[in-house]
Amino acid sequence: MIALRTAMTMIAAAALGLASSVGSAQTLRPAPAPGVEQWRADLQFLARELPKRHPDPWRSTSKMDFDAAVAALDARLPTLDADQAYVGLDQIALMMGDGHTALSFPEDRADLPLRIGRFGEEFRIVSADRAYAESVGARILQIDGHPIAEAYARLLTLTPGDENPPLREAFATSFLHVGTALHGLGITHDRSRANFTLERDDGRRLSVEISATAPGAKPDWIQATKSPPLSSTRPDETYWCQALADAHTIYCDFRTYAQLGKHAAEMFALIDKNHPEKLVIDMRTNGGGDYFVGLHQIVDPIAKRTDLNRKGHLFVLVGPTTFSAAMSNAAHFRYRTAALLVGREIGEKPNSWQEVRRVKLPGSGLELRYSTKWYAFVPKDAENAIRPDQEIVTSWDDYVAGRDPALDWALAYQPATD
Repeated sequence: MIALRTAMTMIAAAALGLASSVGSAQTLRPAPAPGVEQWRADLQFLARELPKRHPDPWRSTSKMDFDAAVAALDARLPTLDADQAYVGLDQIALMMGDGHTALSFPEDRADLPLRIGRFGEEFRIVSADRAYAESVGARILQIDGHPIAEAYARLLTLTPGDENPPLREAFATSFLHVGTALHGLGITHDRSRANFTLERDDGRRLSVEISATAPGAKPDWIQATKSPPLSSTRPDETYWCQALADAHTIYCDFRTYAQLGKHAAEMFALIDKNHPEKLVIDMRTNGGGDYFVGLHQIVDPIAKRTDLNRKGHLFVLVGPTTFSAAMSNAAHFRYRTAALLVGREIGEKPNSWQEVRRVKLPGSGLELRYSTKWYAFVPKDAENAIRPDQEIVTSWDDYVAGRDPALDWALAYQPATD
């Protein structure tokens, strides 16, 4: 199974403030602008092919509602620009309801050089380009005059409606810096800039116009936290482990499935060298891959380790964007090992349509992704969700201080006497 679009990396960056520093650019390439007939060809293809290709198209919507949405968009197409047409098509694809079926963003998304995190009911800028350093840490009140709650509600329409709320909420939050989404939904007047009304902790309000970064350019990031937590210290590595000598623990940040066999061997070598009392596997920003590989390389071998496969000695950190294969392997940890799951509820439903396939739309060339296979990772009589054994929510104060309360809880946990 493969993660939906590039949203997962966006969410990971938004949550952790990860990025490298080079100059930001001001000149933007124009957005792709197919004509009305090209968009209409896309819509006709979507209306015809998606219900045929998806194995269960009417699970979360009806054919009547689907056809009505297609007809309404067809009537509006002559009045829409490229971003608005994209949003309309994506909203129709998302009517399938599952997290793997959607329309990929266009190549030029007009990303604003900031990342936004949600803390309770507040939305805060957790990082931004140096040109907007004054905005870092501030609460967002409005975007182009729209209250943040209204903007967020509109962005929820670009999320899979049949998944659990944590996934939809994480996706909508990650879209708050995507010009294509903001402009396509009518939140901003211009895809390449937005005016943010902000409030700092001292009560001072400011209005900041933020311009999108040119495709391929990387902002010179300023972070809200001056001392990042352990999970943010090696942003360019996909799977890495570190021995925490004082805690008698091996911590492993499992972000992707790339070269997993190699990384697994390195992890077990580190375990054999250090003989830790605890193993912590962090899957909070893992957007998926091949769950069979994760099962055979990570989960099953750990299950055989009697030194670690005991309650209070094995922990898996999870969150809303533990997605696709990562969600599957988290379920495997729960049902095949003695692991304690720590963090926040996983957003994707464990029993759902997955296994993505792709096809190009004929007019715009945008990529449509759709699910092809049903998976079930929890019993039929159980809640269709994976909740942690210990829920831990990171507060704004935690974030600014660089604390990781989920990891801290696992390190502090005292197992029963063996």
